[in-house]
Amino acid sequence: MDNKAIIEQGKSYLGIEFGSTRIKAVVIDEKGTVLATGGHGWENRLSNGVWTYTLDDIWDGLKDCYSDLLKDIKAKYDTTVTSYAGIGFSAMMHGYLAFDKSGELLVPFRTWRNTMTGQAAEELTKEFNYNIPQRWSISHLYQAILNNEEHVPNIDFFTTLAGYVHWKLTGQKVLGVGDASGMFPIDMNTGDYDKTMMNKFNDIISSKGYSWKLEDIIPKVLNAGENAGTLTEEGAKLLDASGALQAGIPLCPPEGDAGTGMVATNSVAKRTGNISAGTSIFAMVVLEKPLSKVYPEIDLVTTPDGALVGMVHCNNCTSEINAWVNMFKEFYELMGQTPDMNELFTKLYTVAAKGDPDCGGLLSYNYVSGEPVTGFTDGAPLFVRKADDKFTLPNVMRMHLYSAFAALKVGLDILFKEEHVEVDEMLGHGGYFKTPIVGQSFAAAAIHAPVSVMETAGEGGAWGMAILAAYMAADKADDLGTYLNKVIFADTKGSKLSPTQADIDGFEKFMEKYRNGLKIERAAIEC
Repeated sequence: MDNKAIIEQGKSYLGIEFGSTRIKAVVIDEKGTVLATGGHGWENRLSNGVWTYTLDDIWDGLKDCYSDLLKDIKAKYDTTVTSYAGIGFSAMMHGYLAFDKSGELLVPFRTWRNTMTGQAAEELTKEFNYNIPQRWSISHLYQAILNNEEHVPNIDFFTTLAGYVHWKLTGQKVLGVGDASGMFPIDMNTGDYDKTMMNKFNDIISSKGYSWKLEDIIPKVLNAGENAGTLTEEGAKLLDASGALQAGIPLCPPEGDAGTGMVATNSVAKRTGNISAGTSIFAMVVLEKPLSKVYPEIDLVTTPDGALVGMVHCNNCTSEINAWVNMFKEFYELMGQTPDMNELFTKLYTVAAKGDPDCGGLLSYNYVSGEPVTGFTDGAPLFVRKADDKFTLPNVMRMHLYSAFAALKVGLDILFKEEHVEVDEMLGHGGYFKTPIVGQSFAAAAIHAPVSVMETAGEGGAWGMAILAAYMAADKADDLGTYLNKVIFADTKGSKLSPTQADIDGFEKFMEKYRNGLKIERAAIEC
């Protein structure tokens, strides 16, 4: 069957992901081949001290993204879409969307980016003996309770962005286990919310006299592959302004962007992991057993099929590199030349490979904003050197590439060196890995393990979500990891790179100076 027929006969799969700056739609066939894409740019706004998107932002953005997808399908296949074999929605994890019994939003959407829940996160981490970060949904709910906010007694349902969109399109108040694990801790034995912690939370707030308990207002947890409802008539209108899309299409469980990233990089099996490195950077490692204790640097979430994942998330990665490259662009223009930015990035990344393994003693901090993993609520980009350090272009660029990875390494060192977690390989994706070999080799040196970069990694979370929609219709004799290996990634090409001992030793030497120099960064912020 050709691609046009697959689309016309409703045998394709649609995935849509709400990212921080872009809503993206991807249509695939049953083997994961991309047939069409669409997108819509959007930005969160700071309103009354809260990072948020309005409901109009969400629905206007979704319609525009889907309309853009239809244009791509029309241009490529000269046809109209009326149905799909499956649909899935994903979005930024965590945050807080709370509704009353009539379905009205009680307070503006509080996104993961907000850092207003410090007291709640600290108290819950202590009560549960389980790391509860500020961005988690339960932190937002408990902080609202601590603040005695007027809306709390009226809560009938609270959820994430993906859970909200799915609910409005299907009527189902559900969430995939990966996204749910960023709302409230998951019990690995049951694949559901941890009942002991849930009862403890109910006990903590019992004196408030609310009419609800936590289990009454939180979404139901579903596993990858389960049916999560069907598109309603109202839902079809919310998605497709043209009116061509029919109701009754099955939807898979809505997921978070971390889960779709794991699917898109084929890293849902134990002893695998992925590193996403762009404006921010995070790494996820699928664990073989629970950690021995609580670490504030490490979130515990799950894969879309419920396996335990250790996650290290850092706010800063490539922004400072971009700023320095832009300075070189200005120098080009000063000399009367017009640089090709792709060539400029490639050359500056490539020259970093010629730098000394320890960057010649140079040191930098890429903290455009605060970096919780190393204990900073604010940031100040900083470049320091001694008079006798080797101040060369290769060392400067190598230093910036190391620095982009350094805070992440602080968290990953806990997993690899203190908890002795083992990985067979990590999958890298994002702008840091765009130039072949360079970022990949530095990442491998940082984690002391092979790093692979796949050709398909650039397709992103919307592609991963479409794959989860396809998995819902697949033969369930295979678990998700086996399905990905056999069906989606069987013919995928990529490059695998193991670290050299010289690079490992050099990165460790850099990290020793980096850790010792954190007091310099603190002084810079104070001044």
